[in-house]
Amino acid sequence: MLYFSDLLPYSDLFFSGLMTTVELTILTTFLGIALGTSCATIKQYGHHLAKRLVTTYVELIRNTPFIVQLFFIFFGLPSIGFKLSPWEASVIALTINLGAYSTEIIRAGLNNIGKGQIEAAKVLGLNFRQMLVHVIFIPAFEKIYPALTSQCVIVMLGSAVISQISVEDLTYAANLVQSRNFRAFESYFVTAFLYLGLSVLLRFAFNLLGKRLFAFREAR
Repeated sequence: MLYFSDLLPYSDLFFSGLMTTVELTILTTFLGIALGTSCATIKQYGHHLAKRLVTTYVELIRNTPFIVQLFFIFFGLPSIGFKLSPWEASVIALTINLGAYSTEIIRAGLNNIGKGQIEAAKVLGLNFRQMLVHVIFIPAFEKIYPALTSQCVIVMLGSAVISQISVEDLTYAANLVQSRNFRAFESYFVTAFLYLGLSVLLRFAFNLLGKRLFAFREAR
């Protein structure tokens, strides 16, 4: 027999965990995309040494499990004097992870910008910053926006492992509830449903944001 009603006394725990997941997602999405944009720009237009450093970072993160990265930051860094709270470690780990994956996605968009557009910008007298913003970044982000937002959703779903270092997110709430009432099926079913709903809402929000950001280009 299934008793979903047994979860009602713990609705506050689920809501609190959901809000923690949402807060982390918003914060690390902003920070991760900013980091990825910086690294992609360096990889595309930077000096040789800087390119190699970024490549090393990207390959290291993309070829190691996220949970190992999280444990290294939370359990490993204190041994050399960098003690972080579970929240701080989670923000850093998620940001670094998203930054590495978004670097390659954004760089793919930068590669699609034709040399003719860049030469035309130079002829018009645009400086490097103006050229990056108006001629390179905006068209590049428009092309890779769906892939970039999908990666943000993937990172949000992967954030479930931060419960392993006692961050009170949605998965932490599910673990706590089922340990109290022994309703594992109901607890994790509801949790899966909440993650699904959060994914759908996040994609919807990204789609609305994309339409507003690139509306002026569609009108042209």
